[in-house]
Amino acid sequence: YRLAAGDRVRIPPVRTAPGGSAPPDPERARDLLRRVLHEDDELLVLDKPAGLAVHGGSGVASGLVEILKDAGAGYGGVELAHRLDKETSGCLVLAKSRPALLRLHEALRTGRVDKRYLALVAGAWPGDATVRLALAREGGARAKVVASDGGKAAVSHFRVRERFPGATLLEVRLDTGRMHQIRVHAAASGHAVAGDARYGDHGFNRSLRPTGLRRMFLHAAAIGLPDFGGLRVRAPLPGDLQAVLDALAASCAAPRGK
Repeated sequence: YRLAAGDRVRIPPVRTAPGGSAPPDPERARDLLRRVLHEDDELLVLDKPAGLAVHGGSGVASGLVEILKDAGAGYGGVELAHRLDKETSGCLVLAKSRPALLRLHEALRTGRVDKRYLALVAGAWPGDATVRLALAREGGARAKVVASDGGKAAVSHFRVRERFPGATLLEVRLDTGRMHQIRVHAAASGHAVAGDARYGDHGFNRSLRPTGLRRMFLHAAAIGLPDFGGLRVRAPLPGDLQAVLDALAASCAAPRGK
């Protein structure tokens, strides 16, 4: 969003860890460098691990971008092109120069980026569907996103990939990139994302504990960038999430007792 005359900008207070920034973590940096999915002169695409914030901020001493900048591997100038929630894994694009960053922002703003996610949701999703619900942020530092007629337009396309008893695996394509968009659109449709502590179905989340689910089942599986030579990058489903699907599939195949 480009600021316009009359806009009001709120800058919240920033909490920092005692003693200032955390020291560089060489092992974390090495792990990120092993997760490079694509690199060229303009872009770096990483398979972001779950549990790592994309940048430092309130209560977070350093995030993925700070770790990369401290890694000493020529990434001192990288900048985030977009964001993923801390618990979301998968394709994350960073720009290696200011011109590349501006091109990426323009592509995102005009819908010329193809973002695909995999999400496990509660219940039997009825079929392929498009959800058009405007979204607005409520609250302060820990803002919650709600469906609101006065919010910003948000469009998500949901396609059924696989069905399990009490759950559905969906592929989600986004036309817009609002904060928590998939999570709120899924919950508003009556099928919350598995493991989502904020917008989710707590009973459903508890029922999935035997499968080994320990975080939100949301993965940025692929990203397409037509403006950058038709680049398309995929991130495989992480082992912890694949194990959940395997457990659900096994429960379908298991013979029922008397």
